[in-house]
Amino acid sequence: MSDGAERPLPYGRHAVDDDDVAAVARTLRGDWLTGGPAVAGFEAALTRVTGASHAIACASGTAALHLAALALDLGPGDAVVVPTLTFLATANAPRHAGAEIAFADVDPDTGLMGVAELEAALARAEAEGTGRVRAAFPVHLNGQCADPAGLAAACRARGLAVVADAAHAFATRYAAGGAERAVGADADALLTAFSFHPVKVIAMGEGGAVTTGSAALAERLTRLRNHGIARDAGAFRNRDLAFDSGGAANPWYYEMAEPGLNYRASDIHCALALSQLAKLDRFVARRAALVARYDALLAPLAPAVRPVARAPGCRPAWHLYVVHIDFAGLGIERAEVMRRLRGERILTQVHYTPVHLQPYYRDRYGALDLPGAEAYYRRALSLPLFPAMADDDVVRVVAALGHVLGLGRT
Repeated sequence: MSDGAERPLPYGRHAVDDDDVAAVARTLRGDWLTGGPAVAGFEAALTRVTGASHAIACASGTAALHLAALALDLGPGDAVVVPTLTFLATANAPRHAGAEIAFADVDPDTGLMGVAELEAALARAEAEGTGRVRAAFPVHLNGQCADPAGLAAACRARGLAVVADAAHAFATRYAAGGAERAVGADADALLTAFSFHPVKVIAMGEGGAVTTGSAALAERLTRLRNHGIARDAGAFRNRDLAFDSGGAANPWYYEMAEPGLNYRASDIHCALALSQLAKLDRFVARRAALVARYDALLAPLAPAVRPVARAPGCRPAWHLYVVHIDFAGLGIERAEVMRRLRGERILTQVHYTPVHLQPYYRDRYGALDLPGAEAYYRRALSLPLFPAMADDDVVRVVAALGHVLGLGRT
């Protein structure tokens, strides 16, 4: 089709401009590379964007999930409901804390766990003795919401904490109670974990955050990301070590009541993230425009190719553009489609292999029948989506896809 001269189109890419470079350079020339004002500034900005009472920046989205599991004291004897169609971190984080995983199925068309799938996972966990289920980790996939209000109500009724994995859904909004809420606000999740990996809506290099409405959890998360260190003189227990003869706290002193980890975010990363936040509305709008163009251009390829189904009541800040393709009906393997598109310098990906199929979890929990997730996975292909794409890039991707699938050009 092409002469190979066109620029490569990855499935996702950061958008770093001169102002971002300048923000990082100012930090590098300043007094703080970590533990300084850029971290506090980024956390304050996150509360404004999400509407959350507290935001705790950390080293990655995985760190955010792990910190959430630790802050809730999840451990041996506990279990957590996790939709199987997600990145490994959603299950691995509570598993690292010692909890067992009760995998839930998802809707085969949206990839999202709803109340029905949650209830089925809870029933199976009870029947199989997986553990005392204490929390659910719903995943907002591709940028779409997993019914936050409905899941929150179902979890409240069972006394479960909600930890939302919103790695894909920073700046996504949804309808609830006659109003619109931002993912990460206090209303429908006790804790919400975000990722700011380079292919996400804003880039931090590597970085993440946890939002919460609980001051106590925010304080604990802040300690846990820094080895469990506390410097509150009012809580010091080693009085003889902590205070001088006049009763003043020794300036070097700190205490550790529980072990934490080094999950801190640096000022360098937070300076980049703050600069990126200034362009958030533009990034979200551009992604939405590209999604709308994809939707229109792909329509002639239906029913063999369809965009992933839209979740009702959700206004996504799109992270991924996923199509469902009838590979079996078209008589072509997905890997071959990906190889041929790569030959056109169009790079695609698959999000995700269901986690319950991974050898570690299959060995631990046996073979599980989760047909919705497996049906979604069999058909899924992520096409390029990032703000720097031109409208003509979408035309190019759809034309190449139609050609590779033998469906003609659009």
